[in-house]
Amino acid sequence: MLSKKDYYYDLPPELIAQDPLKDRSASRLMVLGRKDGSISHRHFTDIKEYLKPGDCLVLNNTRVIPARLYGVKEGTGAGIEVLLLKRLEANSWECLVKPGKKAKEGCRIIFGDGLLSAVVTDIVDEGNRRIRFEYEGIFEEILDKLGEMPLPPYITHKLPREDRERYQTVYSKIEGSAAAPTAGLHFTEKLLEEIRAMGVKTEFVTLHVGLGTFRPVKADNILEHHMHSEYCEISAETAASINESRAAGGRIICVGTTSVRTLESLSSDDGRVNAGSRDTDIFIYPGYTFKAVDGLITNFHLPESTLLMLVSAFAGREHVLAAYEEAIKEKYRFFSFGDAMVIL
Repeated sequence: MLSKKDYYYDLPPELIAQDPLKDRSASRLMVLGRKDGSISHRHFTDIKEYLKPGDCLVLNNTRVIPARLYGVKEGTGAGIEVLLLKRLEANSWECLVKPGKKAKEGCRIIFGDGLLSAVVTDIVDEGNRRIRFEYEGIFEEILDKLGEMPLPPYITHKLPREDRERYQTVYSKIEGSAAAPTAGLHFTEKLLEEIRAMGVKTEFVTLHVGLGTFRPVKADNILEHHMHSEYCEISAETAASINESRAAGGRIICVGTTSVRTLESLSSDDGRVNAGSRDTDIFIYPGYTFKAVDGLITNFHLPESTLLMLVSAFAGREHVLAAYEEAIKEKYRFFSFGDAMVIL
């Protein structure tokens, strides 16, 4: 049995980063040797020293939407919170609703004094709701007025509206995520330009991050954990470019676990990346054979999380847990707004 307890570590709460640094690239960087478990301590701008001409950085260009809405139930005025998870059709979304018992099928919810309304049309996977929205105008503009950024549960305060862009990567483009691909938050435009000037390619894929990212693994046997599916896409041009880099001997280095999951979901067994789009529920844990990824830039993840299991599959559980122990000793900042690790 693969036990979730094998991925537990004790994290002092004060090491959970509550706010982003003013300078994105000022984070610390732990360098972890994938084969030997070697560890060194650097700053994120030093990432350039670990990249080579011919390498290809793969980044997720998804953009977080202000997906948390607060409304009232028509007729009773009871407060209801709705979190948009996945767009199903033009005006229909799969949503997480709290409290669920107030949102039965047929329930109508009013937001912003009627600027937006919604009807629960179905109860779906794991108690989530299918909701149809009704409004006049452009949905994204209404959402921008009424919605809040859905920060992870370990962030204890709301992000001020003027700081919304700090929870987006500088290259975010395709709207649809309920959470940021946080490994990319460390990059500035200047740093990316310097990396490209070295002869390193940057290519963009899309995976819309859902709340499954933060869903705890409840089953003791991790094989019993159900991954929530997320939409991912790779264009023909991007797939061709990544494949060219590999054929020429360059390394494919993913920025974030979402980029890893996208490549591994859309690659052949021989490592060739295929263009296309799909909903993926790929769950990567130790024992998995990577097809398309040679390196990984990532943040420090929650104990017993699927993300920690993915990183452990890539670098070895013992190496990763030893690195986390070192990070705690050296007082690295953890989770979404925290420091970074590169595994090569």
